[in-house]
Amino acid sequence: MIRIFNHYVSKMAFVLLLLEALFLLLLAALTSFIWLADQTLPMNNIYLSSLAFALVMVFSMSALGMYQHSSKEDIKNMLLRITPSFVLGFALLSVLIEVVPAIHFGRGVSSLIVVLGAVGVLINRLIVFKSARMAMLDGRLILIGGGALAKECVDLAASKLGFHRFNVVGCVEVAGEECCVPKSVLLPAGSSLLALARKYDVNEIVVSVVDRRNGAFPIRQLLECALGGVKVIDAATFFEREACQIRIDSLQPSYLIFGGGFDQSFWRAAVKRAFDLAASAAIFMAGLPVMLVTALWIRLEDGGPIFYQQERVGKEGRIFKVLKFRSMGSDAEQDGLPKWASSDDPRVTRVGHIIRKLRIDELPQLLNVFKGEMSFVGPRPERAFFVDQLSVNVAYYDVRHSIKPGITGLAQVRYQYGATENDAVCKLQYDLYYVKNNSLFLDLLILIDTVQVVLFRKGAR
Repeated sequence: MIRIFNHYVSKMAFVLLLLEALFLLLLAALTSFIWLADQTLPMNNIYLSSLAFALVMVFSMSALGMYQHSSKEDIKNMLLRITPSFVLGFALLSVLIEVVPAIHFGRGVSSLIVVLGAVGVLINRLIVFKSARMAMLDGRLILIGGGALAKECVDLAASKLGFHRFNVVGCVEVAGEECCVPKSVLLPAGSSLLALARKYDVNEIVVSVVDRRNGAFPIRQLLECALGGVKVIDAATFFEREACQIRIDSLQPSYLIFGGGFDQSFWRAAVKRAFDLAASAAIFMAGLPVMLVTALWIRLEDGGPIFYQQERVGKEGRIFKVLKFRSMGSDAEQDGLPKWASSDDPRVTRVGHIIRKLRIDELPQLLNVFKGEMSFVGPRPERAFFVDQLSVNVAYYDVRHSIKPGITGLAQVRYQYGATENDAVCKLQYDLYYVKNNSLFLDLLILIDTVQVVLFRKGAR
């Protein structure tokens, strides 16, 4: 993994994106030169058209998850993603050409370039995955500890199917800790850690022990490994890098204090506000027809109010009223007690089921963004009733209120919809990662992932 603006990105995904963007750019330019050789098309137009084509296609592939490290690498999965990606890209390019006629390639050229681009990307991926399956894809590591935290690391390794994988060579037990990992992954106790690392060609050691005050904790051997060229990290850093989570069960307060990040400078605030306004304005204009139809549909179904306002907790614990399209009956909480929304909630109307699946119910929150109460990207705001409960029961829950809440967020694109305290904990781990590592780069990635969530209805409730 490599770190770009504090966010961890798969090295292979980054290389793939650069290679494919360059390939698509050159393909579009070359095809245009050959196809339009007998026409007097300005060179600047060809360069601009080629750049627009490459950017739109890379955006489409990103939106459909082709650069996510959860993607499988088999040819069937590639075809299932490449085809809709280039269809979406062709549609977006056609719309863009209508808005900016200067990037028009010429009759028949766009279709040809799209087909050649799809074939080229498929061949490129097959070659890259076959030839570069070694060091760039796989890492080898040893876990210090065999308890519950080590088991989570082993399970995370087993779930890695895509661009960035790592292989857990084994676990070294620490005395006084309950063993939770399979016996098959235990390494011989008493052996030198440095000798084990060299024997198994390990490039990293992950300390997955909760209680490090135990006298059996091998601090001197870990120092020897670090001095011997083997990287040593703790479980909190490991989960932050590999899962984009700051795990509460492996977190020490010192990690948040001394771990860097938490950029809330004037420059970051100004850039984020500009991004919020630009993204919200663009989506508001594009989604205005959908919002008008939704408003009419809600009113026709039961004659009730179109919008629903609800108090939520924002930055620094301030209360504000979030605005949504009403998706439940007018008497959804007639007893006055807040309730978690559930899957197939009987309180949801027929219109509500549809607009919730497509996330249309969230669109009026763009007005909250314009008012400065929310950001476009950030932790989702929660009701004060649940915040009071979670702040008592869940460590570090209040940290998410150090920045403005968002319409979409890392937890929304990485975790399915949940309505329990356990789900709130899982989402908090993504929220903490975002609060610690937020940047314009991460905001853009989350915005792209949100497209995939809406298209494939991930997390719809």
